[in-house]
Amino acid sequence: MGVDRERMRGRMMRLREMSWEESKKMWKIAGPAILTSVLQFSIGFVTVAFVGHLGYVELAAVAVVQNIVEGFAFGLLLGMGSALETLCGQAVGARQIHMLGIYLQRSWIITGFTALALTPIYVFTSPILKLLRQADEISEVAGRYCIWVIPQLFAYAVNFPLQKFFQSQTRVWVMAGIAAAALALHVLLNWVLVTKLGYGLGGAAIAGNISWWVVNLAQLVYLVSGYFPNAWTGFSLSAFRSLAAFVNLSLASAIMLCLELWYYTAVILLVGSLKTKPEIAVDAVSICMNLELWTLMVAIGFNAAVSVRVSNELGAGRPKVAEFSVVVAVSMSALFGILFTAAVLIARNHFPKLFTDKPEVIRETIKLGYLLAATIFLNSIQPVLHGVAIGAGWQSLVAFVNVGCYYLFGLPIGALLGYKFKLGVQGIWSGMLAGTLLQTIILMSITYRTNWQKEAFQAEERLQTWGGQSEPQRS
Repeated sequence: MGVDRERMRGRMMRLREMSWEESKKMWKIAGPAILTSVLQFSIGFVTVAFVGHLGYVELAAVAVVQNIVEGFAFGLLLGMGSALETLCGQAVGARQIHMLGIYLQRSWIITGFTALALTPIYVFTSPILKLLRQADEISEVAGRYCIWVIPQLFAYAVNFPLQKFFQSQTRVWVMAGIAAAALALHVLLNWVLVTKLGYGLGGAAIAGNISWWVVNLAQLVYLVSGYFPNAWTGFSLSAFRSLAAFVNLSLASAIMLCLELWYYTAVILLVGSLKTKPEIAVDAVSICMNLELWTLMVAIGFNAAVSVRVSNELGAGRPKVAEFSVVVAVSMSALFGILFTAAVLIARNHFPKLFTDKPEVIRETIKLGYLLAATIFLNSIQPVLHGVAIGAGWQSLVAFVNVGCYYLFGLPIGALLGYKFKLGVQGIWSGMLAGTLLQTIILMSITYRTNWQKEAFQAEERLQTWGGQSEPQRS
């Protein structure tokens, strides 16, 4: 018995040491990634806060643009950039650093053409929204605002590949500093243009355009300043090789993420089609979603960290370490989810006042407090599982899971509860929550049953297929 106790004690000590070491590696990436995500997301958060005091229609219009039009483009471009996360992370693990700059340029080619293809959606937002049965007044204002923010579309196309390039090499603190400076500038610009000069939505759009391009220009300066002598050696025609295979992975990544983000878009559309005061309903859901997305930035930080850790370890042929990284990341993110859930429940009668002073909107938002808290908890876990999928290259599989859970299960339930059973916004949100719960359970099951040794072998094959050995390393 004494020997067994000693062995058990020894195992527990080794487990604690391993957990501590993995936590340090995780936080080295997750800490600045969380900060960067929060700061960059807060650019839109600040816009909503300033616009919310202009009026019902203005707030609803910006909410529709951010959650439907920009959400569509944001999801597609971020998803395209996530292919870089898989390939760069595994290349770093396999010590093929010379491929990172080539991968970055391939991703820019793809995201640039994608942004160009998405531009007509921005131009014709107003008729598209009317076709989707959104209120005419909201559609008209949203259409004007959307044309003004087209420069942000191309800013996303440049930004997301750069982020993945930096994250794969754990160069994330500079990104956080750039995002902090851009956010401070954004607050100042909104105060001057929207509040002081009274330029309204036009001023808010100008502020967002400037802020996002300041982020890009600063990151590009960092890229070419000599801090990446092996990973970035300048532009190369090699970027145009193996584009077809890269497009395939980019599309799988984009579909996986878009199905996630468009789920929220579909919820906004369902809410906007309610018969009774749709502008009040859209405002309330917009406030909740902005708060929920703000807390989601922490989980996205762990998403980035676990993606890097899993891809690095699989690329290096260490599947057991990759598996352990998943356990640590999910546990830490879930802990934050519990804290945020408690905070929302405690402050549910007060947080709506940060966004609006309209009593009807405040009351409608308070009603969603409990559902919002439950959503925040689930969204502290499932984005981390998405990070595992990106690190391992499971994008296509997760896309199928998203279709089933969200579009064949969650949305029909939401529509049934919201329209048939007359539960309105609360019914629609309950359906969304049900789909998220099912998706989280399935992803946890997939992760638990994964053969990590096989994943490491597939990572090696992927690097060989997509140029890992085809490009000579430069001295």
